[in-house]
Amino acid sequence: MFFDGSCPMCRAEISFYRQQGTGAAFHDVHALPDNLPAALSREAAMARFHVRCADGQLVSGARAFAELWKVTPGWRWLGRIAAVPPLVWVLELAYRLFLPVRPHLQRLWRRLAR
Repeated sequence: MFFDGSCPMCRAEISFYRQQGTGAAFHDVHALPDNLPAALSREAAMARFHVRCADGQLVSGARAFAELWKVTPGWRWLGRIAAVPPLVWVLELAYRLFLPVRPHLQRLWRRLAR
């Protein structure tokens, strides 16, 4: 999993998945920008959540969350359901609507954390 470690919301979410005992490996793109697959630029990795699947395929957005959930105990059922069209398309639309709001939520999160 490739995530923006400079985002406080992202760090909290990744911490949650780790506590759930997920079998995923997490890579903080902010802290380790050179630790990316050739097909993934730093800019793309910072802009969206990406996952490299067990078969080597790189996916992002809603599909990436579905893949993460599939390897997270207690969430596997949701991962299987979320990966099926048309639900994955609806979740991708929701994710795309969230992305422009994300910087504002990050600032709010930081202010509340002080």
